[in-house]
Amino acid sequence: MARVTVEDCIDKVGNRFELVLLAGHRARQISQGAQITIPRDNDKNPVVALREIADETLSPDDLKEDLIHSLQKHVEVDEPEPEAPEAAVDATGVAAIEAEEAEENIAFDRMTEEDLLAGIEGLVAPEKSDDF
Repeated sequence: MARVTVEDCIDKVGNRFELVLLAGHRARQISQGAQITIPRDNDKNPVVALREIADETLSPDDLKEDLIHSLQKHVEVDEPEPEAPEAAVDATGVAAIEAEEAEENIAFDRMTEEDLLAGIEGLVAPEKSDDF
């Protein structure tokens, strides 16, 4: 049984902390029933995971992507947005004209500066308390 050390794997994965994360993730995969890519040689799952990384039977980039995917709680899928249904237009173009008229009839409340100041003056200040 060959002993595997961090130094055997560090040239495959540049960061020791990332190596620990990847090996731990792979060890959990093995304990959940994933196929191993090297002979077990009576080694435990973390050692098998490190040996797989050292022997480059698994790509560290693939392990990293799989680890990130396993930690995500909400995965967004890029789906094309449905296009807005176009208004049915008859031969005379009546629907297009009605849509333009509806946009022109939008009204907003307008307030003058004097009305705004009068409204602000009428407000009552909140009572002070020790909580805030």
